[in-house]
Amino acid sequence: MKRFSRVLSVLFWLIIPWGAKAAEGKILATPGVSQIEGSAGGGIVPWAQLAGYASEDEWSLSGFCSRANLTDFRLDVCGVQANLFDHVEFSIARQQFDVPALNTQIEQQIIGAKWRVYGDIVYSTWPQVSVGWQHKSLKDGSVARLVGAETTSGNDFYVSASQLHLGAVAGLNWFWGVTARHTSANQLGLLGHGGEKSNTKWMVEASSAVFLSPYWAVGAEYRQKPDNLGLGETHWRDWFVAWFPNKSLSVTAAYLDLGSIAGAPNQTGWYLSFMGYY
Repeated sequence: MKRFSRVLSVLFWLIIPWGAKAAEGKILATPGVSQIEGSAGGGIVPWAQLAGYASEDEWSLSGFCSRANLTDFRLDVCGVQANLFDHVEFSIARQQFDVPALNTQIEQQIIGAKWRVYGDIVYSTWPQVSVGWQHKSLKDGSVARLVGAETTSGNDFYVSASQLHLGAVAGLNWFWGVTARHTSANQLGLLGHGGEKSNTKWMVEASSAVFLSPYWAVGAEYRQKPDNLGLGETHWRDWFVAWFPNKSLSVTAAYLDLGSIAGAPNQTGWYLSFMGYY
């Protein structure tokens, strides 16, 4: 994880404002930021739009690092994304989940792809629609097996719809997104997939944000999650603020309410993410 983070740090510093010129085919902030599983979107929910500012005759690269600091746990994530001609997005992310009480770290790799199948979040009459896939694999599945997971790797599939309405709320731009995810992942896959109470099904995720200016957005997210292990896994919520000073950088901060994790209740805390675009 440390070597992977160093590589991403080099990439990140190469693509921030003074290092390179970003693809500029989209309106500022319309790609969103980076989701903790690597896909473009909000912090905890993927959105229909693809990463970066590439239009249909451009390509783009993005790099990000994020941290979620909770009552009893900490999650660090770094990843990279590629957008090819605003049709397909590829992503890879590495997660490190720290459990200080047990002096344990859980590492997971997530490889993702997303295809835009219809529309544009700004210019089409109906919302933009994309379909996505995330393959999740634990480096060491001993903790997952200990709590009763069926497997230490698995796949999520999702469908997302998003739209940005210009001047819709007191003259301010309003964004919304809805995602349906088919998953058996326990705590994003950090505790494996499936379990004694496994009932893989579609989960609903949603986001909404208002742009206070072209550079600032505030909003909230919600994500349903399955409770395959019977440990009281709960749905997630966050309230965030995002800053887009230009098309090469974004910074996101959020308050997290993640409920119960691995039987530990009241997991609240903060989230911070930096993202660079090329």
